[in-house]
Amino acid sequence: MTSETAQENPCLPGGLIALDQWKTPETSVQKTLRSGLRDILQQLRAGMTPEDQAFESLDDLPALSHAKLGRYAPQPEAGELAGAINECLASLRQGGTHNRQVSFLVAPPFSGIQGALRASGLRAISPPDNLLMAEKDISGWWDEQLAGDDWVVPELADFWLRHRSGMGLLKEFFARVAMEGAGKGMVGCSSWCWQFWVQYLPELHVAPLTVAPLTDDRLTRWLAFLASGTAGGPLTARMTNDGLYVLPAPEEGCERKYSDFARDLATMARGNRGVAHAIWQRTLRARAEEDTENGDKEEKKDSPDNGPSCWVAPLEQLSLPAVPQSNGRQPGHILHALLLHNGLTSEQLQLVTGLPGQEISLSLARFQRADLVTQGDTVGAFRVTPLGYPAVRKYLQSRGYPVDGF
Repeated sequence: MTSETAQENPCLPGGLIALDQWKTPETSVQKTLRSGLRDILQQLRAGMTPEDQAFESLDDLPALSHAKLGRYAPQPEAGELAGAINECLASLRQGGTHNRQVSFLVAPPFSGIQGALRASGLRAISPPDNLLMAEKDISGWWDEQLAGDDWVVPELADFWLRHRSGMGLLKEFFARVAMEGAGKGMVGCSSWCWQFWVQYLPELHVAPLTVAPLTDDRLTRWLAFLASGTAGGPLTARMTNDGLYVLPAPEEGCERKYSDFARDLATMARGNRGVAHAIWQRTLRARAEEDTENGDKEEKKDSPDNGPSCWVAPLEQLSLPAVPQSNGRQPGHILHALLLHNGLTSEQLQLVTGLPGQEISLSLARFQRADLVTQGDTVGAFRVTPLGYPAVRKYLQSRGYPVDGF
C-alpha cells in the first residue's frame, strides 16, 4: 500500500493540491507497457492458466435497475467530502504549505465542491438577487456579508455576469481578499469562472487549491469506496466483453486480471470526478435474470468476495452526447456562457451573450434534446450535463473559445 493510499481520505483520493500542480491523468506509452508487463507476470504467477472458466460474451446486457444503480454507484455524500476537505486544509496549514485567511478551491464542473462547502457547517454567503448592483451599494453589501464568523462562498461563479454592470461584486471581493480585508473563509470557484478572472485580473494571487485528478488507481479506489457503504459488501465489477475485472480495487499479490477500463475512463473524464461518475453509471449492466428483487442472492455466486456483482460495458460501446452541427456562432456563445457562470436562466443568457431570446430558446431546446443541457427545478437555470461536458469542452476548444485549464 502506498503512502498516499494509507494517508488519504477515501472520498477524496489524492487530497487537495496546488492549482499549478494539476495535470491530466497519465496516458503514456510507458504506462501501457507497464500494464501489459504486469498482466504477463500475473499470468506467469498463475501458471499460464486462463480465467476460472471460459468467458461468455455478455454484450447487450440490460442497464442496472434504478435501485441497484443507487447502491452500486451512489452519488457522493457532500458531508463526507466537506469533512475530507477540512482535513486536507488542516494538514496543509499544519505543514506550513497553506496559510491563507481565505482558501480558494478551484475545480472543474461537477467536482462536488459547491455541495461540500454548503455542507461544511460554516455560514454560507449567497449572491444577491440583483447581480447588476450599483457600484455605490456593493461595498456596503460585502461589509454586511463578511462581518462576523467564518464564512463560505460555495460557488463564486454565481456572483457575477459578464456584462459591464455585472462585474462589480467580484472586483470588490477580490480587492478585499488581496488586502486581507475579507475575514476568514473558503471560496469554491468553477474552473471556467477562474480562467476568466485570472486573465481579467492578472495580478490576482491567492494561492488556489484544487482536488487532485482521478488517475486510474484513484478512480478505482473511489468507485469502490462509493459502493462500499450501500452495496452490502465489496462490489465486484467485470467487463462484459472479456470478463476482466474493474472492481474490487487491486491488492498486492492479487492474481485477478484487470481491465484497462479505469485508465480509459480517467482519461475520457480528464480526471474529473463528476464526469467519471456519470459515465460509470452509464456503463453498469446486469444479467437479465439478475436484475430482479431476487437477483441479489443469485449474483453473489459470481463475486470472489461473496458480495454483490455487476458488469461493465466497454467505453467504446457507449453513445455519449455530442454537440449538434451548426454553422452559426450562437451554440458556442451559449455553451461557453453556461460554463462561465455555472448555469444561467434564458434571460441572463440574453444579457451576457447579446443574442435574441428566440435564438437562445431554439438553441437551448436543441441542447436539451441532445442531453447536453438540463434545466434546474428551482430558479430555472440551464446547465451543462456531466455526460455532455466532455463533448462541450472539446467543441468550445476546437472553435477557439478560452477553455479552463482542466
